[in-house]
Amino acid sequence: MEFTLGQVAAILQGKVEGDENQKVSRLDKIQEGKQGGISFLANEKYTPFIYETEATAVIVSNNFTPTKALKTNLIRVEDAYNGFTKLLEAYSMLMKSSLVGVEEPSYMDATSTMGDQAYRGAFSYIGKNCNLGDAVKLHSHVHIGDRVKIGNNTIIHPGAKICSDTVIGENCEIHPGAVIGSDGFGFAPQADGSYKPIPQIGNVILEDNVSVGANSTIDCATMGSTLIKKGAKIDNMVQIAHNVVIGENTVIASQTGISGSTIIGKNCVIAGKVGIVGHITIADNTTIGANTGISKSIKESGTTLFGYMAMDVKNFLKSYSIFKKLGSIEDRVRELEKKQ
Repeated sequence: MEFTLGQVAAILQGKVEGDENQKVSRLDKIQEGKQGGISFLANEKYTPFIYETEATAVIVSNNFTPTKALKTNLIRVEDAYNGFTKLLEAYSMLMKSSLVGVEEPSYMDATSTMGDQAYRGAFSYIGKNCNLGDAVKLHSHVHIGDRVKIGNNTIIHPGAKICSDTVIGENCEIHPGAVIGSDGFGFAPQADGSYKPIPQIGNVILEDNVSVGANSTIDCATMGSTLIKKGAKIDNMVQIAHNVVIGENTVIASQTGISGSTIIGKNCVIAGKVGIVGHITIADNTTIGANTGISKSIKESGTTLFGYMAMDVKNFLKSYSIFKKLGSIEDRVRELEKKQ
């Protein structure tokens, strides 16, 4: 797809300095820019590249003042980083919206429905009594179980599995290999030491604007629903167990595991490899550092935690500074003992 610089500026609500009729068809890094590409300058350390780049245009902030002659056109916006992000979003939406129709072989049960401008990739499967909205995109090898509901403009990438009774809202994105609605880890210990499976008869609900990363798993509830509230963003390889609730706009990084029936508040930030036990509550606006273990409820909003087991971040850093000195402290104690 080609766009004039004038069209790009209109999308970004910016202003062209140069030839607004020149065309771009590609997004480039500023240090690798070539004719036909558009880049951006938001970090000062990349400023030297703007005088060398061969990109057709560079998005800059309004306060940028060149100190040498430029070979490229400029598109001035309020904030260059946000402007380029907006352009990426527009480009991504154009590419995704171009996928329409049905590739063969694919299967949709006669009892299911799919809205206008939808897409079904090759080898995709849709079970019984499903209701999929307008502009839903199912890529190749996607499996949709029975009685699934999916809202408008949701995209499900290759190989993802959406198990029966799952409900997915509008504008969601499920990345390759994710599994939504598989059985929770429920087993009852028996007198002979064995474990008996507990049927998992609930479902998973993803509200609007949720993103689930590649190879992540969200288990269905034992009863009721595992709930991911609107705007939550889940990274690759995250495990969310049965009956968990994730609050609005909470972000969870890779390799985190959340045990069953835990409730996490809104606007939380959970870094990679965090482990959270079951049946606890984590307050809104909590930040949890990488590799942290959470073993009890966090009741105060705005808490920052780090360490294993978790403690207040300031106390942890103070304790760690002492821990690093233990070797030299031990040597000093031994020297003092020798003098006695």
